[in-house]
Amino acid sequence: MSVDDPFEDLLVNRSVRILVTGAAGMIGRKLAERLAADGSVGGNAIGHLVLADAVRAEAPGGASFGIDRVQVDIADPRDVDSLVADRPDLVFHLAAVVSGEAETEFAKGYRVNLDGTRLLLETLRADGRHCPRLVFASSIAVFGAPFPNKIGDDFHTTPLTSYGTQKAICELLLNDYTRRGFVDGVAIRLPTICVRPGAPNLAASGFFSGIVREPLNGLEAVVPVGADVRHWHASPRAAVQFLLHAATIDGSLLGARRCLTMPGVSVTVGEQIEALVAVAGTDVAQLVRYERDEAVERIIADWPRAFDARRAESLGFKAESSFEEIIRIYIDDELGGRIPALAQ
Repeated sequence: MSVDDPFEDLLVNRSVRILVTGAAGMIGRKLAERLAADGSVGGNAIGHLVLADAVRAEAPGGASFGIDRVQVDIADPRDVDSLVADRPDLVFHLAAVVSGEAETEFAKGYRVNLDGTRLLLETLRADGRHCPRLVFASSIAVFGAPFPNKIGDDFHTTPLTSYGTQKAICELLLNDYTRRGFVDGVAIRLPTICVRPGAPNLAASGFFSGIVREPLNGLEAVVPVGADVRHWHASPRAAVQFLLHAATIDGSLLGARRCLTMPGVSVTVGEQIEALVAVAGTDVAQLVRYERDEAVERIIADWPRAFDARRAESLGFKAESSFEEIIRIYIDDELGGRIPALAQ
């Protein structure tokens, strides 16, 4: 595969067939919207898109290609067989139980995050008719404390959460299935995606988005950790671009190391609030209230704070340069470019 024509080994005068698992999630929805708007990936027209999730995903409007929406159990062999039957050229594997839920629902986390990923890989291997590019949404949770000031790609993956452990195992599987030629895999370790639109989910990191989202919508934000807690962030817009770039990157540039830590912005909770004030004014800060939660603090204490993402950056991956930029992207993409009067 080459950068100029990333699907040259897959396509012979035909368009790209794409499968997205976890398509009903926030990133899955935004990815589908972007695919519909672009109509192509890596210079190749999209011929068909399958949006798969445990619930029925919404189909984006304006697509020039066919879209199927299927409700599946990613850990059920019959369901996964049906997803692979059409021989997708490109698979975005986003389906996952999020961090907080994976910690409280131990068996469910392993069934979806590990067993589901292994089943997808094994089904693609057993099919044996082609070697699709598979982009796997991993996480910075694969790293566990103690950390250096900035974590590089070569830092050992010794996670301290069930979610991080599941993602780390899947990274090893992806490397091995790629080495054997069953898939052409790329894993991207996503920062915490912020600011997430809509209602909070069950991720332990959800409050990072709430700090910004709720005050901008005139609602109170409850912060369960101290102002000095530092974390690594990127916007939903950046996350979609990470996925698309991973889909088209020349695999030979990665070698055997198929897992990349994505760029991001490292800020404290206090700095998040300062950025919010800089963008939206001092009144929004009055809607932020600290209420410590020991369970959340225990989880967050073992999370990474900052990364050296030079390998991903050298390969063309880009994120925001400041948290203010992340906030402005949320305002542009979710609030129509205007801060609601209620928050002013």
